[in-house]
Amino acid sequence: MEKGWLGLPYHTISEHYNQLFGEKVYKIPVTVVDNCPNRMGLKGMQTCVFCDVWGSAANAEAMTMELRTQIEKYHDHISKRYNAKAFLIYFQAYTNTFTKVSALRNNFDIALSYPWVKGFTLGTRPDCLSKSVLDLWNEYNEKSFVAVEMGVQSFFNDELEFMRRGHTAEASLEALHKIAENTKVDLGIHLIFGSPQETDERIIKTAEIVNTLPITNVKLHNLHVLKQTPLEEMYHRGEFSPIDQETYTRRVELFLQHLSPRFALHRLAAYSSRWDELVAPAWTKNKMGTHQAIIDHLRAHGSYQSQLFTANSDMDSAAQAFLLKKSRRVDAT
Repeated sequence: MEKGWLGLPYHTISEHYNQLFGEKVYKIPVTVVDNCPNRMGLKGMQTCVFCDVWGSAANAEAMTMELRTQIEKYHDHISKRYNAKAFLIYFQAYTNTFTKVSALRNNFDIALSYPWVKGFTLGTRPDCLSKSVLDLWNEYNEKSFVAVEMGVQSFFNDELEFMRRGHTAEASLEALHKIAENTKVDLGIHLIFGSPQETDERIIKTAEIVNTLPITNVKLHNLHVLKQTPLEEMYHRGEFSPIDQETYTRRVELFLQHLSPRFALHRLAAYSSRWDELVAPAWTKNKMGTHQAIIDHLRAHGSYQSQLFTANSDMDSAAQAFLLKKSRRVDAT
């Protein structure tokens, strides 16, 4: 295993943050909203098939805690465990722009009131991007680091329909360009692999689409089944089978091979933090095991990010060379 996460054959989010801040930065996940357009059934939408009652919150207990309490508790835990000095507040669960601007402003002010906080990042979706929200991001971006992670999940409409996302691929593309053209936030996307309609060809096409986007980072998830979700009902009725680990690993490899070296990866697979709520597949429980299995596969096949990407600039070529060198680095200690 790579000592200290060095030598990974892809561009890590840690490297991205280190370039921005000059030091290791850790995220503190917090929960400040408890709903989204899908769960409210707006415009006839339904809850996403994969979304449980916690709305992707990393810590279920956060639902009952004030924001300051969450920040201070998780800061103490992370700083002691990793000797961490610098942090980003991650507004993670549900749709964080699905609330009043005044509430957003208050949350941002609280987050930035701590001297060890370098900025914040928040999750949102394509249909919750008012002008006032974009203006607010710009305001805070002038005095702090602001990152936005958009839940795109797929660039194929039949996959989005299966997931019940309530938005189209075209809406995602339009929203990403809208953010890029009207703000200077650090922009990234979430993608989900493992829908029934997915093919190797679509994975390659997804990488090609990402290569054209005005973003800096990507977070990958595998579609998995949690209790109390529509997907659990479909799974028990035999209407959905989760992607197996071997196929998922190979598709992550394909995606990375065709992905430009300029994009940073947050993670390569989802992880179920509430093990008792995971229905399937079992391999989703093993966070480090899954991560290492993907890395081992990439090394065994000599694969790395941008391997099959055609560099069109000196910067791309240099980044490719660096990733190639990392992919061949083996830590013998």
